[in-house]
Amino acid sequence: MQKFLITGFSGFVSRYFLWYLERTGMKSEILGIDINNPDFEISDSEIIKIRFSKIDLLDREKLKHLIFSFHPQYVLHLASFSSVRFSWKNPPLSFSNNMNIFLNLVEVIREFNPESRILSVGSSEEYGNYTEEEMPLVEDYALDPVSPYAVARVSQEMLSRVYCNGYGLDIVMTRSFNHIGPWQKDIFVISSFARQLVEIKKGIRKEKKLTTGDTSVIRDFLDVRDVVDAYYRLFVNGSRGEVYNICSGTGKRLKDLIDSMCVLLDIEIDQERDPNLIRPAESKTIIGSNLKLKKSTGWTQQIMLEQSLEDIIQYWYDRV
Repeated sequence: MQKFLITGFSGFVSRYFLWYLERTGMKSEILGIDINNPDFEISDSEIIKIRFSKIDLLDREKLKHLIFSFHPQYVLHLASFSSVRFSWKNPPLSFSNNMNIFLNLVEVIREFNPESRILSVGSSEEYGNYTEEEMPLVEDYALDPVSPYAVARVSQEMLSRVYCNGYGLDIVMTRSFNHIGPWQKDIFVISSFARQLVEIKKGIRKEKKLTTGDTSVIRDFLDVRDVVDAYYRLFVNGSRGEVYNICSGTGKRLKDLIDSMCVLLDIEIDQERDPNLIRPAESKTIIGSNLKLKKSTGWTQQIMLEQSLEDIIQYWYDRV
C-alpha cells in the first residue's frame, strides 16, 4: 500500500491524481491537506483510502502532528497561489505564501519523515523570455523569471536543491507547463475562454464578444491527465535532485486556440482586449522539451490538445 501526502488537495490537479491512482489500480492511502474543503466527493474504494485535514501549511505544529502520524512515502506538493495575474496584484502575499508553505513542509519532513520522496511542483514561468529560435526550453537553460509568481517558483526550486544537497532529502522537481482540463477554474486562460464561448453559444451573453488579454502569446498546453501520469512516473522513476519539464513539446498561439474552440462550437465572435488582463511583463513564447521526462520515465503524451479542448467545452456546456 503506497502512502501519499497531497498538499493543495482540494484543487484541480489533485482530483485527477486521485482518479489516476484509482484507474490504474495503484492501491494507495491518501492524506490530503488544504486550507479549503474539497468541492468533490471523497470516497474510499478497494483501491484508494482517503483522509482529509483542513489546515494551513503555515501551521507548523499541526503539520508536524499529521506527518508524524501518517508517515507518507510520497509527498505531492501542489499547494500554492498558482495565478500569475494574482502575483502581479499582490506580490508580497503571493511570494511569501508560496515560499513559506514549502519551507515549512520540507522542514517538517526533514525532522519527522526524511525518507519521504517529495515532488516539488514548479512552473515553466521560471524560464522567462527566450526567443522562438531558442525553443524548445530544456532543463539546463538559465532561469530568468519575469513575474513575482515565477520568482517564487525559482526560489522553491533553489530551496529544494539546498535540502537535497545539504540535508539529504529526496526531492524531485518539475517545471510544469500550462495544463488544462475539465474542472479547471475559469481564472485560467483556456477555461475562461471556453466558459465565455459556451455562454455566447447558449445566448447567455447577448453580445458575441470574447474578453481576452494578449492572445498573441504562444504557450505549451498539456492535458492534466497526462500531467498526473508524469507526476506518478517521477515518484517511481525520477532521479533525486533532478528537474523535469512536464510539457507537450508543442506551442500554440492563444488566438489560434480561440479559433479552434469557435469551430467546435460553430460560432463567430468578436474579441475585446481588456487592459486589466495584460500583465506588466510576460514571456511571449514558452515551448518545452519533454525528452528528459520521456527518457527517464517512459512517459508519453496520450491526450492531444484537440481532445482536451472538446472535453473542456463539454464541461462548461453542462454547467452554464
